[in-house]
Amino acid sequence: MGQMIELSSTTPIGAYLAEPAGTPRGGVVVIQEIFGVNVHIRDVADRIAAAGYRAIAPALFDSVQRGVELGYDADGMREGIALMNQVSLARAVQDVDAAARRVADAGKVATVGFCWGGSIAYAAAIELALPGVSYYGGGNARLVDRAARAPLMFHYGLKDAHISAADRARVAAANPDAPLYEYEADHGFNCDHRASYDAPSASMAWQRTLAFLGEQVG
Repeated sequence: MGQMIELSSTTPIGAYLAEPAGTPRGGVVVIQEIFGVNVHIRDVADRIAAAGYRAIAPALFDSVQRGVELGYDADGMREGIALMNQVSLARAVQDVDAAARRVADAGKVATVGFCWGGSIAYAAAIELALPGVSYYGGGNARLVDRAARAPLMFHYGLKDAHISAADRARVAAANPDAPLYEYEADHGFNCDHRASYDAPSASMAWQRTLAFLGEQVG
C-alpha cells in the first residue's frame, strides 16, 4: 500500500506514492482521470508497484483545490469537468514532470494515464519525451499536430461515445509506430468502480500495458 506525499512542482501538490517490494524496475507516473487521485487511481498505482515499479500519482487538481476525490456519478462528473477546465495542459504536464523526477532514482520512467490523464500521457510524450500508455484519452486528437518524442501505446473502447472513430484514426495516422488497440467496451472500461467496467478488455489492456512498461522501463 502506498501513501500520500508532498511533491514539489510549480506550487506544491500532493501525490500518491506506492513502492514495490524489492528493488524497483523503474518509475511509473499514473495520471488521474477527472475524478482526482481517488480509490481507483490509488489501486492502479498499487498494482503497478506490485509489478515491480515505483509508482506515483500526482494530484493534478491540487493547484486549484486540494485533496479532490470524486465518485463516478453525475455530480462527480460535473465537478470533475469544472476542475479540469481550471487546470491548463501546461500545468498538468509540469506536475507530471515533477512526479517523474521524484521517482527517477528508480531508473527509467514512463506514464500510464486514463481519460483526461490519457491525453496528458500523450502530451508528456511530446513535451517531456516520456514513454506513455494512453487509455481512452478524450483530447488525444487535439495533440496530433506535434510529434511524440517517446514510444506510446493507445487503448480505446469501440463503444466510447466520447471519442469518434475519426479521432482514433487521426491519432493512429499521427503515430504509425504506436500500437493502438480497440476493445468492445465503453469509455472507462478499465475502472471497476464504473458501470462501464469491462473485465475482459481491462485484463487484455493491462497485460499489454505491463508488456509496454517492461520494454520501455525495465
